[in-house]
Amino acid sequence: MSVPPYVPVLPARPHAAAAYRGLPGALRRGVVPLWTLSPHPGMLPGPLAGRIAKEAGEAARAQPRTPAWLDAPFVDDAEAAVLADTLGPQWWEDRFLRPVTGPGRPDAQQSLALTVARRQGLPLALRVRLPDGWNDSTAPRADEVAALLGRLPAGHPADLVLDLGTVLPDRPDAGKEAVRTLDALLPLTSWDTVTVVAGGFPDPPDEFREGARYEAPRTDWDTWHEIRHADRPYVSRLGYGDYGIHPATYVTRPSVSGGGPPWGILRYTTARSYHLVKVPYGRQYDDANRAAARILTGLADFRGAAASAGEEWLCDRARGVGTPGNHSTWNRAGNIQHMAFVARSSGR
Repeated sequence: MSVPPYVPVLPARPHAAAAYRGLPGALRRGVVPLWTLSPHPGMLPGPLAGRIAKEAGEAARAQPRTPAWLDAPFVDDAEAAVLADTLGPQWWEDRFLRPVTGPGRPDAQQSLALTVARRQGLPLALRVRLPDGWNDSTAPRADEVAALLGRLPAGHPADLVLDLGTVLPDRPDAGKEAVRTLDALLPLTSWDTVTVVAGGFPDPPDEFREGARYEAPRTDWDTWHEIRHADRPYVSRLGYGDYGIHPATYVTRPSVSGGGPPWGILRYTTARSYHLVKVPYGRQYDDANRAAARILTGLADFRGAAASAGEEWLCDRARGVGTPGNHSTWNRAGNIQHMAFVARSSGR
């Protein structure tokens, strides 16, 4: 089992693709995204096929030479059937994307991922979601994972992604849950890589006021270190993953065309904390946008404009350079600074 690179779970949307491309080249080589397609419940088959093709194409264009994963973990039975038709085995030819499936998925999604892995000779990633604890009701997932592995040829390469979902301060046992799950899953095969993913950036608080900074602890990062200090022989070979600057629930929400609320969030990551500042949307709010950027650039742990294009954008905004931007701009800048910092912190 080799040590995987840093694995951010990213929505297959333009702002996330732009953030990944915005990483310095040396860092980008050590970052392997798990691109995630949005769910589109209730969409008619024709428009749904077009949306799937568009989002999958976004991920493919972000990976012109380096491999990454592409997943659709939240499709229902109807969506999975359209997914299998739209992204059939021939779609994966000459692309640097690898299939993902997991227990509890619709059969059409599982069969697609397994077929692509077998026909294209690609490693298959099994994403085991653990939004709650590992207990009697979730333990059967080990049997489901074993069954999926049994549908691969002997010796076929497989990667394990243990997805803890949201890990905030109200989930103090997440590290123990992860270790119990790994104890059950790792003996099932000789995994090529094993990655533990958790989302720690919180949703904005109910009383999120413009001009005020909201700070939250990096509970997911603390959980990762708790897992790494467990008394298990495999911990040195585990890889780290997260959900970037968004809550883990962000990728579970259908994508919405035409923007978002009349305000947005500037986000920043430091060694111990996540920082959020509310900004109004629109060019007429340039002063408020600059003031929000100054809040973040004034942090004692701010890393300076040279750290990444994300910090550079914040410094430019603080000085009044450029326009206030929009939701895509803020998401792109936030994810660049976050991924660059985490990749460096992880030694990638």
